[in-house]
Amino acid sequence: MSTTIDSIPTTFEPGTPGYEAARAGFDLSAIPAPELAVSARDEADVAAAVRFAAERGMPLGVRTTGHGPVRGADGGVLVDTRALSWVTVDPTGRTAVVGGGATWTPVLAACAPSGLIPLCGSSPDVGVASYTMGGGLSPLGRLHGWAADMVRRVRLVTADGEVRDVTADSDPELFAAVRGGGGNLGIATELEFDLVPGDAMYGGGLFQPGECAPELLATFGRVTASAPDALSLSVAFVTFPDLDVVPAPLRGRYVAHLRVTFVGAPAEAERLIAPLRAVATPILDSVRPLPVLEFGTIHGDPARPQPVSSGGTVLPAWDDAAIEVLLGDIGPATPHMLELRHLGGALARPAAVQDCVGHRDAAFNVFTSAYPGPAFADAARLQTAFHQRLLPWSGGRSLFNFTSRPDGGPIDPRAVFEPATLARLQQVKAAVDPQGLFRPGVAIAAPALAGVSA
Repeated sequence: MSTTIDSIPTTFEPGTPGYEAARAGFDLSAIPAPELAVSARDEADVAAAVRFAAERGMPLGVRTTGHGPVRGADGGVLVDTRALSWVTVDPTGRTAVVGGGATWTPVLAACAPSGLIPLCGSSPDVGVASYTMGGGLSPLGRLHGWAADMVRRVRLVTADGEVRDVTADSDPELFAAVRGGGGNLGIATELEFDLVPGDAMYGGGLFQPGECAPELLATFGRVTASAPDALSLSVAFVTFPDLDVVPAPLRGRYVAHLRVTFVGAPAEAERLIAPLRAVATPILDSVRPLPVLEFGTIHGDPARPQPVSSGGTVLPAWDDAAIEVLLGDIGPATPHMLELRHLGGALARPAAVQDCVGHRDAAFNVFTSAYPGPAFADAARLQTAFHQRLLPWSGGRSLFNFTSRPDGGPIDPRAVFEPATLARLQQVKAAVDPQGLFRPGVAIAAPALAGVSA
């Protein structure tokens, strides 16, 4: 018998208010155009929507909050999981159980009373499921690894519309693939993962004049070369708009925003970052003892929906010639932000239970992102040219959650995964989604669909 979704009252067609709400997201330049939008109320709604799409061969996309564009839903079915937002924390076991539509904000709030913290990203507005399944790079990652490494269980609706509790014991191959392979294998309706201590953090931002970029980057290279795992650093070069939402000292200014995250004594953190402080007198300084609830203030990522154009790549090591390429790209008139983030430490070590996070060996992540402004129309072209100039060092490699093309074009998964990892993901894809129902931004095809032998 053919599946219907008439029983889901929150199914909307184009032109209805519910339709617009279901497909709305952070990136206003990549709003999907599905034939049907399903605002799932629970797991049963998700399963029914998946079966409906699968039986009709319709494309299927998933809105799980977050900042990334939704792929795969145009002309098909969009499943909005944002109502699946429950959060439960076990302080004794130091674990959390989180619904597939939750963002990190309520998770941080639930963890704070116990002095615990999840390995969430720099922006608490991002969705837990999509971030974690794509690997999950946290400012705490150098000390604790990838968010995907911390997952104990994923409750997953696969392409057959069945619900599976996926663990290392129940299905080790699928469990490995779903932790790093993103939304290619199904829709996560719930995740269970470990938490880490969060009551001894120190961090924030040092905003320095952008003109000190050459000396700051040289110092950044020296400090990161000997940094302990407890210290995570990144630096972003950006010209802030002259708007009231921007702190007054930064409005209209080209700045270097040094982001600091340290687990340990404040005095030790200050000793480690002293060379960076010495480069220039800060315009603004928010480095301080850091409560769990203020974790998102370290980076201060944008939270207001807007058009976005972005790109990412990784560097295998510090290289002065590559840094010269970065220096050639930044300046007061650059229409995009450029961030250099230090990796390594626990991020480079294998997970206790193997997963499929790509490029653990990368030493730095380079990310560019443009937001609306006078030069936004040129941002995609300029970012593309910049990342191409980095190809001699990056080899075109990128991290799953930072992989995007500034022009919005399709992503080659060979840039995101090593060959052996991609082959493993393709085999799992063939087993659980042979028709390719799930096609996220980094889409993995089963071997037959990819044109290679199984």
